[in-house]
Amino acid sequence: MAQKAIREYDAKSILAKHWDKYFPNFTYPYQTVLVQNGDELKEAADKNSWLKEKALVAKPDMLFGKRGKNGLVLFKVNKPGDVTLEDAAKWIDEKSSQKQEVYFSFDGDTPTGKPSVDYLTHFIVEPFTPHTQDEEYYISATVVGDEDVLYMSAEGGMEVEENWDKVVEVRFSITESEDEIAEKIRANVPADVKEEDKEAFAEFAIGFFKAFRELHFAYLEINPFVLQGHNVELLDMVAKLDDTAGFLMKEEWGDIEFPTSFGMEEKSPEVLAIEEADSKSGASLKLTILNPKGRIWTMVAGGGASVVYADTIADMAGIEDLANYGEYSGGPTTGETKFYAETLFDLMTREKDAQGRDKILIIGGAIANFTDVAKTFTGIIQALENYADKLKEVGVKIYVRRGGPNYEKGLKDIKEAAQRLGLDMEVYGPETHVTDIVRMALEEK
Repeated sequence: MAQKAIREYDAKSILAKHWDKYFPNFTYPYQTVLVQNGDELKEAADKNSWLKEKALVAKPDMLFGKRGKNGLVLFKVNKPGDVTLEDAAKWIDEKSSQKQEVYFSFDGDTPTGKPSVDYLTHFIVEPFTPHTQDEEYYISATVVGDEDVLYMSAEGGMEVEENWDKVVEVRFSITESEDEIAEKIRANVPADVKEEDKEAFAEFAIGFFKAFRELHFAYLEINPFVLQGHNVELLDMVAKLDDTAGFLMKEEWGDIEFPTSFGMEEKSPEVLAIEEADSKSGASLKLTILNPKGRIWTMVAGGGASVVYADTIADMAGIEDLANYGEYSGGPTTGETKFYAETLFDLMTREKDAQGRDKILIIGGAIANFTDVAKTFTGIIQALENYADKLKEVGVKIYVRRGGPNYEKGLKDIKEAAQRLGLDMEVYGPETHVTDIVRMALEEK
């Protein structure tokens, strides 16, 4: 499972889109907008009259928590009516106009560690919901090993971590039926939930867990949600999606974005292109650029093998020499493999090694279970044909190790292609240990 964080706005939008299916007996107004500046907020008010009529809450929506403790939530508990559309627009412009320091950990209200510093670019704005603290609840679900785990608490809000001893944990296997899941949830409703809310809490939790599973969330948290009878307000949400299900969930998720976290560098066009290809494929295509000027590049089949190769390279050569991390797996087509390979070749041939050494390309992987090695290697060969001159000009030594269905033909074809194209390449099959080619590539000649 590949987990990718999404904005709070998108998480709420997904639940709202399917609300009647999972929460038929609850009402949720879903009044929320995502903007980047004050002018956008004012423009949004033309289509969302509640922005002009209701007291508002504004906060950044950039994949970090502790927004309240960082002083990055605009609302007034005692005088909520004071936060108007104009107030929210002005506050958003102030907060986005200069870099902000954000702390991710606190000891009580005191920040600990070093802050991340960056610009705030996205804000979520919603109506203020008057409520009491005992109407705030906590719920989350995640995947732990082969089980799904549900967490529930009557102590929702900023201090939930300090009160984690009051959180009830319920584990579910993939074989449990809907009736068994519902029965287990009802039996584990936290004792501190108000008596008049227990049945509604259980019903909401059952729908929440079903939505978590069926909509392919990898992590889903609402902290807090306000329960007033059968009226629900989702005050704060954190969510991650299982992006390997993206090609199945286009309609259910809608036009979803996987943004860069606050304080992280923006993704390169090449990484974004691979992500887009991955989202349209039933295979898995992943790419992270660690050092675009690095000497050692990898094109590895399989997520587990990617970790092994990266660890081996880091151990033998040092992490500073490793240019990228990623994988192509799950039976990609010839065209998908060609596109992935050409993206790598383009990146690694833009400049020569600063120390005048040959660059190294490792095309590796474990022994495939169902991926047709010859088919994927056909895509790599097509990419090599297009980039042969550039690879030779920069100085690239290629090491290949692969096994699996049709691997004999795949290895034979790529070896013949290298000879025809004049590329410096060594080719090995499953008789060679999976990481031996790393040692071969890095040992001094």
